[in-house]
Amino acid sequence: MRSPGPAPHLFPTSTAGSMPKPSWLAEPEKLWSQWKPEGRDLAAAKQDALLVALAEQEHAGIDIVGDGEQTRQHFVTTFIEGLAGVDFAKRETVKIRNRYDASVPTIVGAVSRKEPVFVEDARFLRAHTASPVKWALPGPMTMADTVFDAHYPNREALAREFATILNQEARELEAAGVDIIQFDEPAFNVFFDDVRDWGIAVLERAIEGLKCQTSVHICYGYGIKANTDWKASLGSQWRQYEEIFPSIRASGVDMVSLECHNSRVPLELLELLRGKKVMVGAIDVATNTIETPEQVADTIRCALQFVDADKLYPSTNCGMAPLSRSVARAKLQALAGGAEIARQEFASGDVCAAGAGRN
Repeated sequence: MRSPGPAPHLFPTSTAGSMPKPSWLAEPEKLWSQWKPEGRDLAAAKQDALLVALAEQEHAGIDIVGDGEQTRQHFVTTFIEGLAGVDFAKRETVKIRNRYDASVPTIVGAVSRKEPVFVEDARFLRAHTASPVKWALPGPMTMADTVFDAHYPNREALAREFATILNQEARELEAAGVDIIQFDEPAFNVFFDDVRDWGIAVLERAIEGLKCQTSVHICYGYGIKANTDWKASLGSQWRQYEEIFPSIRASGVDMVSLECHNSRVPLELLELLRGKKVMVGAIDVATNTIETPEQVADTIRCALQFVDADKLYPSTNCGMAPLSRSVARAKLQALAGGAEIARQEFASGDVCAAGAGRN
């Protein structure tokens, strides 16, 4: 079943990527939890969980759907598991995003893609929905930040190899019917000089030749302690986006996905992306508090001062994997409800006047 294309109305909603996993698939409300089924049972369970995630998105009224990342344990390392040149038995401790230590696999030789990693999963999702489909891949800089490199001369060289591999995967995802391919690059919010020096060029290598829409997701991370502690240290204004938005605006990527609601990001920074499509994070994934549709609508109103209406896509701040399914479900419903409020206001001409507040 092929998608009819982008959602037909203003403010189409989406998620950043991950959704909670059912308890029969993996331990819930926890990142990187181990699979419970094994072998063929695991493969079937992953597909079942994907269908559950799809149903919950569509039931909530989400316009652009994804797989909820139900077939992967981690948004970066699951993709890396499918590559040659990586030794998962040889592990080293590195500091991820300059924030927390993690045990990661080692790059021991030239990296290459042995076979498609997510293409069959994407084909399965495409066959079960008529909605536009977005698929998330790890970004090349973030991939390079999530391994120990014992082979390449520097991180840029490794990231360029990853970008070539990602481009191979992305082209096959596009052929499988994916409408938007998103590259998750939380590293862009940390390594600003690298982003300007080579990060954007490497990202453009990953999107080379794609005809579908492309997006880069840059947020302040999952709602885990390492990230919330970091955010608490950033002061009254989070201006990291100011460092990278001009370079992204000049790039070939179509869309930027970012964090807004309950953040300290000055929304006027979105003006630096004028002309790009923007997935505006209107749902806080670091709290169990359920937003109201009116709160979501207010985030949209505020963002409309700096983002063209036909380019604004309400979304979640980041993935919802650490949340309970009931909380995630309610947040999706609020997201869809708030977008509908904003559509009605915009149609009546009221939304600009309403947009003077701050979420």
